Amino acid sequence: MIPFFAWSALLLGVAGLYVSFFIAPPADYQQGQSYKIMFIHVPAAWMSMFIYIIMCFWAAAGMIWNTRVSSMMAKSLAPTGAMFTFIALWTGALWGKPTWGAWWVWDARLTSELILFFLYVGFIALESSIDDPKRAARASGLLALVGVVNIPIIYFSVVWWNTLHQPPSITTQETNMGASMLASILIMTFCFWFYTIAVALTRVRTEILHKERNSEWVGDLMKEGDK
Repeated sequence: MIPFFAWSALLLGVAGLYVSFFIAPPADYQQGQSYKIMFIHVPAAWMSMFIYIIMCFWAAAGMIWNTRVSSMMAKSLAPTGAMFTFIALWTGALWGKPTWGAWWVWDARLTSELILFFLYVGFIALESSIDDPKRAARASGLLALVGVVNIPIIYFSVVWWNTLHQPPSITTQETNMGASMLASILIMTFCFWFYTIAVALTRVRTEILHKERNSEWVGDLMKEGDK
């Protein structure tokens, strides 16, 4: 499955960037060319929240059923989630400077997204600081589950409070953007998601091979690879 998702992510990324730069409107009447940061910022922000929810699901599954692969999946998703959160924060700063006149403001949406980044980093740090795999998975899983309350705060922050961040342009009921702009955002979202799956599966496979490196089936697999 890894090659399928990896190549699909690459093709979708090329298609999404092509639509963003050559088909979508060249400039916004208020924001100029800077609005095109949206085509990276919005999918990255979505993925930062969605990956955290999926990570919590796998962490909870590992704690409930004591399955090692579930805990491995949660561990493998965390670095990618942290990466997309960082991208969302950084592209938001790049977008905010020409739009708001400031790189950063302590806005509800921005602050809660920054907290999400710290939750990812805390999960990774806690999991790697405990030598016993079971204790590490349980401790980091509990942290993830406690932090999941931050996800609805991020999503609804622009609705609950009068924030500087603009309200959502895409909802389940309607969208106020053009077809080419919406298509670019959706294509880039699928690109990021397929990339996440490919990377997470690669990390899990690597960890399984490392843990089982002394077993007979891994030895047979390495011999087949040498051939």
